[in-house]
Amino acid sequence: QVQVMESGGGLVETGGSLRLSCSLLGRSLEIDHMGWFRQTPGKGREFVSAIDRDGGRAEYANAVRGRFTISRVKMRNTVSLDMHSLKPEDTAVYFCAANPTFSLLLTGHSNYWGQGTQVTVSP
Repeated sequence: QVQVMESGGGLVETGGSLRLSCSLLGRSLEIDHMGWFRQTPGKGREFVSAIDRDGGRAEYANAVRGRFTISRVKMRNTVSLDMHSLKPEDTAVYFCAANPTFSLLLTGHSNYWGQGTQVTVSP
C-alpha cells in the first residue's frame, strides 16, 4: 500500500521560515514526480511547486517563486519544501502528491495524496 506522509507544518510569524517534508512509503521515489499543493477553507487546491523524478526540473507558482525551494533527498525517499519570507497568505493546508507524469502533476492530478500539514503564518 502506497502512503504519502507530510510533516513540518506549524505556526510562524510573517517573514519566518518552515521546511515541509514528504515521504513516499511503499513506492520508490524514483518512479514519480513529486509536488506540493495547498488549500484554504472555501477554496480549491492550488499548485505550489513540483520537481521531476531526476531532480533536474522544478516548477513554482508565481506566488511562491523566489521564496520557496523544492528538493529531493533520494536516500531518504523524501521531498522537501523550504519556505522563506512567509506571508499570511501562505496560510493553508499543504499537501504532497505524486504522479509518474509531470504534466498531469502540475495540473493537480495525482494517484497519491497525503493527509496534509497545516501552515499558519501570523501577521
